[in-house]
Amino acid sequence: MGEIPEKFFIPDVVDVKQRKTDIGPPHYSNFLPPVIKKNYGNWKTHEILSPGLMVHIANSGDKIWTVRVASPRLLSTDTLREIADIADKYCDGYFRFTTRNNIEFLVSDESKVQPLIDELNAKKFMIGGIGSRVSNIVHTQGWIHCHSAAVDASALVKAIMDEFADYFTTKETPNKVRFAVACCTNMCGAVHCSDIAYVGIHRKLPRIDHDNFKNVCELPTTMAACPTAAITPDPAKKSIKINPEKCMYCGNCFSVCPALPIADPENDGVAIVVGGKVGNLRKPPMFSKLAVAYLPNNPPRWPEVVKATRKIFDAYIAGAKKHERVGEWIERIGWEKFFAVTGLPFTFQHIDDWTYAFKTFRTTTQFKWTK
Repeated sequence: MGEIPEKFFIPDVVDVKQRKTDIGPPHYSNFLPPVIKKNYGNWKTHEILSPGLMVHIANSGDKIWTVRVASPRLLSTDTLREIADIADKYCDGYFRFTTRNNIEFLVSDESKVQPLIDELNAKKFMIGGIGSRVSNIVHTQGWIHCHSAAVDASALVKAIMDEFADYFTTKETPNKVRFAVACCTNMCGAVHCSDIAYVGIHRKLPRIDHDNFKNVCELPTTMAACPTAAITPDPAKKSIKINPEKCMYCGNCFSVCPALPIADPENDGVAIVVGGKVGNLRKPPMFSKLAVAYLPNNPPRWPEVVKATRKIFDAYIAGAKKHERVGEWIERIGWEKFFAVTGLPFTFQHIDDWTYAFKTFRTTTQFKWTK
């Protein structure tokens, strides 16, 4: 394809005088390094030189190097300035965040690659995550921001990443292993399409504060927030009722009505799902399926969750063929053997009507109740 024509580069917000508010991001092509612009769509190959270093080679012979590090995910202003300063020093300001929260420094001058790696090591950035390894972990906001969180997503990620850090920096796995954490079943994260993933779960109904409902909540909004129509008016109390047979503990109602708290330190917990992937390589994308229905929410190190993950991870490394993702490995050996080799208990929560799933899978978030 060659170099991108100048007409496709859209001026960013600084150059558009009439733009007064944030109406969308500037065009991505404005942020591409010059060597990528020059060789856009005309790349020959890439080569992984080490766990955190990759070189891309264009048909023209031009090269650009990627140095990947893990990010702390929730970033302070100081950390962002530090990252930007490093990028200015070695990469002419060019770096990017991946969808899994890795930071990739894009170096056009080979002589700057090793000095960049040396400075990243000196500043204790964790370098790695390229190729058949564990990548950085994507997660949802958790307690730092979200109303309906059942688990502190970022802290759980820290506990998991500490356990498997060697598989980011040095050790290899049969294929890439993508972790993800969602702090509730609304699942803003990539849990459904990750190799090993965690979902914070509520297990009790929202507690209705009837005295305060009429003061702080709006009835239509609260009812509309429920995807299963479990909330109905309670005129006698000027409040609402919740049908326990319909409630799925998502916490959506609490997001619009603070008189319906759902967080419960005694009963909230973590479920583990496995086998999802996004890529089309060898097999179509796969959805994650339930492996562990409930583990206690046990901060700050979540030992039960980390131990269960280690069982899955070690069994995958021991039994998977080269290039098999976790879901492909499970599909080959069968779920019966998966539970046998991991030692995880098979419980009644794993039983579903998968036999008729092609008829019963929902493709909408709207529920229709029938008698």
